[in-house]
Amino acid sequence: MNEHKNILVPIDFNQKSLIALEQATNLAKLLTYDIMLLYVHEETGIFSKIFSDSQGEDKALDTIQLKLDEIASKFNTSSGIAIKTMIAKGKVATKIVEIADMVDSQLIVMGTNSEAEEKKSIGANTHKVVRWAKSPVITINGTHHYRGCRSILLPLDLSIETRQKVNKAIEMAKHFDSTIKVVSALWSKGNQEVIKRLNVQINQVHNYITERNVRCQAEIIESTDGAKTMVPIFLKYAQEQGDIDLIMIMTQQEVGFIDYFMDSNAQEMIRNSDIPVMSIAPKEIGIIQSKGF
Repeated sequence: MNEHKNILVPIDFNQKSLIALEQATNLAKLLTYDIMLLYVHEETGIFSKIFSDSQGEDKALDTIQLKLDEIASKFNTSSGIAIKTMIAKGKVATKIVEIADMVDSQLIVMGTNSEAEEKKSIGANTHKVVRWAKSPVITINGTHHYRGCRSILLPLDLSIETRQKVNKAIEMAKHFDSTIKVVSALWSKGNQEVIKRLNVQINQVHNYITERNVRCQAEIIESTDGAKTMVPIFLKYAQEQGDIDLIMIMTQQEVGFIDYFMDSNAQEMIRNSDIPVMSIAPKEIGIIQSKGF
């Protein structure tokens, strides 16, 4: 286990992973964490294609290490953050999760896809890491990000919301001196029972957060015509607010599916949000609805 807390940043030298590294250094400053920069070497990877058999794998790995060290030095100079580098061999997603556990990473920060994948898609490796990782995963889809975190968006609905999710938002808000913006979306505009339940839930969460000395705003917003899911409603709200720099979601709602399933709303949020999204996988212990909310 590392003595100093760290953020794991997988890198494949494409633009999206470099943007993720830049955002990770911003977070590391606020959290006073180090960064572990990881390249996973697969036989089908880009550097394996560049080098002939005669040059061998060792030459490829030496080149990768030089490039990693160059990037680490550049970002260390600009940010002052301690950045270590590592090369691991194996399947990308499997190794990222394995190394995150081995070096006890508090966060994984990575791009949503590579240059070879569609812009508005979740890359296969990112999808697996979000599903499998024990630590929260922040996915980076946009190209420009605020150097800090003014507000955290915490979307709620009437499914079971856990103390785990809200407590993580409180933890991050205290680190960043952020406001938490709790938002529920109203679909059944004429259903008074639903409106009542939403109001009770959002007021309980608001009180729980403010009692822990964190600034909090709570709001119920109406669904837009034609919206098939809550995600576009929350993303529109985030854009209109103008100061939301992190969206926090749970990736699964059922413990039994934790290794195999990512909720479709989570996938849509990660795929379409230009604001960084922190995905939290529910732990088997604690998937209960607390008495407070």
